[in-house]
Amino acid sequence: MRYLLLIYGDEEAWAGMSPEAQADEFQAYDGYTKWLGEKGWYRSGEPLESSTTATQVRLRDGKVLTTDGPFMETKEQLGGFYLIECANLDQAIEAASKLPAARGGVIEVRPIAELPLSGM
Repeated sequence: MRYLLLIYGDEEAWAGMSPEAQADEFQAYDGYTKWLGEKGWYRSGEPLESSTTATQVRLRDGKVLTTDGPFMETKEQLGGFYLIECANLDQAIEAASKLPAARGGVIEVRPIAELPLSGM
């Protein structure tokens, strides 16, 4: 089963970290990614740019409407993701609990819907 691990954290806290602390955090993520690979669960993962670079898109009455981010006053913003493939939710929760961001942020575990592809 495939799962998306959505990483939510405080962008302001990240921006306030020293370069050394940020380097330590990147090192922790490198170790985590290697651990996922050793388990055979890693499929993909990427950090996202700041929420200030995000754009929301809506289609209303045939018109494309866009809104530049950030969108709401929240303490935690979506900062990145991992796509993993493992046997069950328990393993996905294990993977989420080992993410460096779980120490101070929130990890949302979302199963990916397996839909049949037609015409491909």
